[in-house]
Amino acid sequence: MHYKVFGRKTGLRVSELALGAGNFGTGWGHGAERDEAKRIFDGYLEAGGNFIDTANGYQGGQSEAMLSEFIATERDRLVIATKYTLGTTPAAGISHTGNNRKNMVRAVEESLTRLKTDHIDLFWAHMSDGVTPTEEILRGFDDLVRAGKIHYAGLSNFPAWRIARADLLAEVRGFAPIAAIQVEYSLAERTAEREQLPMAEALGLAATLWSPLGGGFLTGKYRSSDENNRAAKLGMLVHAEKSARETALLDTLLAVAAELDASPTHVAIAWLREKAKRSTTALIPILGSRTREQLDATLGALDVQLSADQLSRLDGISEVAKGVPHESIAGSVARFSGGVTLDLPIIPVA
Repeated sequence: MHYKVFGRKTGLRVSELALGAGNFGTGWGHGAERDEAKRIFDGYLEAGGNFIDTANGYQGGQSEAMLSEFIATERDRLVIATKYTLGTTPAAGISHTGNNRKNMVRAVEESLTRLKTDHIDLFWAHMSDGVTPTEEILRGFDDLVRAGKIHYAGLSNFPAWRIARADLLAEVRGFAPIAAIQVEYSLAERTAEREQLPMAEALGLAATLWSPLGGGFLTGKYRSSDENNRAAKLGMLVHAEKSARETALLDTLLAVAAELDASPTHVAIAWLREKAKRSTTALIPILGSRTREQLDATLGALDVQLSADQLSRLDGISEVAKGVPHESIAGSVARFSGGVTLDLPIIPVA
């Protein structure tokens, strides 16, 4: 496995694939028991991975609790990321939710306790609550960095305009910088290309990419009647073959996989790796395996190389409309340049 510097705002080294621990535990009624979770963890480390992503609410806190045992003898070699915002369980009440400082401070202390560590390497606001001022979030992160309880901070599932504003406010006010964003991105979900990913490149933010297999959709397994899968048991964060577009995408993915004598899982992850190679900042897919076999199957993507034709076909079938104002700008470049061909910058203008 290769390693990357985690964006242009840090010198942190992380593996090119992160391990998502959302399936560590059975608090949601669908996940991995302790022994299977340990097999997944061990397999990821054996492959050279060092970047673990979890959250206080994953499996009702079971994920962090399990990880505390797994990381105990490996803590210094690992980069541990966790999140706050949603609370650990619904029964905790409204004071245990939101981006506010009260919830942030309480959540980080509880995560430190569950993880049995004295610091968190990367602490995420899990998603925007729509009400907490950006200044409050930034000051809270800054205090935690200064106290040594977290090393870096990031914004997950936030609108691009809020992230860009937070990046600037942190810079002008001398707060700890926003190091990264987290966003859903895969062949099945490319709308992050409209705002979030160009913004991350322009500002030098790393991007961790959740659901790289579209909740299992891109494996092709939902075409079977198996009821022991995420769509049937968890019923959330899953893409489906609900239109001709999804059918065409899955057909193309399966065809490319057959050409390579690989699985559709391999091809979907290999496509993300190609996108990462072309990015000027770190793009890190998060593997959310529920079994060791799933992990091993996913890691096989490290040996898959897509041809230019295969990449073009996958790009074309999965492309999403950029919308306003992107399409009108792209269509006007020639007119603005007076007919002269311009060599546009690789890094988007901030």
